[in-house]
Parts: sequence; structure tokens; C-alpha cells
Amino acid sequence: MPQASDAAPTIDPAEAEHFGRMAADWWDPKGSSATLHQLNPVRLRYLRDRVDQHWSLDEHDLRPLAGRRAADVGCGAGLLAEPLARLGAAVTAVDAAEENIAVARAHALGQGLEIDYRVGGVERLDGAYDLVTSLEVVEHVADVPAFVAGLAGAVKADGLLILSTPNRTAWSRLMMITIGEGLGRIPKGTHDWDKFLTPDELAARLNEAGLEPVDVTGIGWTPTRGFGLTDDVSLNYLVTARKR
Repeated sequence: MPQASDAAPTIDPAEAEHFGRMAADWWDPKGSSATLHQLNPVRLRYLRDRVDQHWSLDEHDLRPLAGRRAADVGCGAGLLAEPLARLGAAVTAVDAAEENIAVARAHALGQGLEIDYRVGGVERLDGAYDLVTSLEVVEHVADVPAFVAGLAGAVKADGLLILSTPNRTAWSRLMMITIGEGLGRIPKGTHDWDKFLTPDELAARLNEAGLEPVDVTGIGWTPTRGFGLTDDVSLNYLVTARKR
């Protein structure tokens, strides 16, 4: 089985090591991944809406992805992969950190979920998937164009790609690094602001890879409501793309 040290071209070994150190308490909503736990319901609401619209699905269907293949790239310990499986998808999930995959496999087993977890990068995917997700990952890879091209290559002709990533703005620097990492709400060293992508930059990479962005929605934060979907993309944003 590949190790993080056998890094594929898109994997930054230092990033894999950083996130691997967080594996043990990944599922603790008050642990080092607390922010991801707070983000997850917002991301899932967006994902469900985009999936329903794309395939004209019943919004009340509890298993709208039944009969479809999904891939989650940079899956961590499975915070998104498990909901995708519960929505009915046959899920393949990959992560560069072996520690994360070990925790993900154990947690899925305890939940009675069958998920094909693999150590490695986007290069570990095989075949084409109806849905490919990669949330809060593109800002951590070693080669953004190659990574996005790998994601695009894994999307079926009528499939969807959904990404999320921080925007490169003064607001994101303040909230995610100065405050988030400075006050210990996010593990120190998680983010490199210079690697954040603006929506225009990410759209350019998607277009180069043969994908058409069809939606960009912001993720905002307020002290009273926490995270939520918004038209303001200055902090963080989600992108949906499809094959041209």
C-alpha cells in the first residue's frame, strides 16, 4: 500500500504529515478538527442541493446517490465520505496521510459503512465517478494544475465536481490565520495564505482541465450564526463544475 512518503506529484509530504498528526482526534467535534465539524453541515447542505438540481432528484429522497459512484479526494478521516455513503453512493475516498485512512477505516467499520479507503493522492482513483468532491484540499497540494486535471479526469461525462477552498483575501488571512490559528481554534501551520486561490484563479484551472464552473457560493461566518452559505466569497467558497 502506498505511504505518504511515496508522494504522488500532487502530494506535499509536509502537508500529509501535518494532517496525519491530527488523525487520532479527527472525529472529536471539540478536537483539532472542530472547525471542520462546524463546516460539514453547511457543505453537505450545498452538496445535496447541487446534486438534486443536477440530476433532477427528489429532495426528500434519503438515498439520492444510490447506484452512483462518488470519490472524495483528501478525505481526512471520513467526515464527508461517510455522509456520501449514507446518501447511497458507492464511495472511494483517498488521503495522503496513512494515519487518516487508518482512522477512517476503523470509524466506518464501527458505523457499518462500506467505503473504499485508499492511501495516496488523486492518482489513486480509478475509472470515472458520478460525483467527485475535494473540500478544503486544493490549497494544500504540491501542483494545483495537475491536481485539478486529476480531479477532472475522474469525473464522468455527465458528472459533477464539487470543491471548497479559502479565498485569498485580507479577511481570510485575519479569520483563518491571525485569529483561527493564533487563538488555537485551527492547528497552527494548517494554512499558507499565499497558496489560497481566488475564485477566478480556480475557475481558470478548472477551464484548463476541461471543466465548466456552474456555481460559486460563499461560506461565511458570523458570531451569532457560525458558518453559513452566502453570496460573499471573501472568506471561503464552494464551486460546482461539470464537463464541457
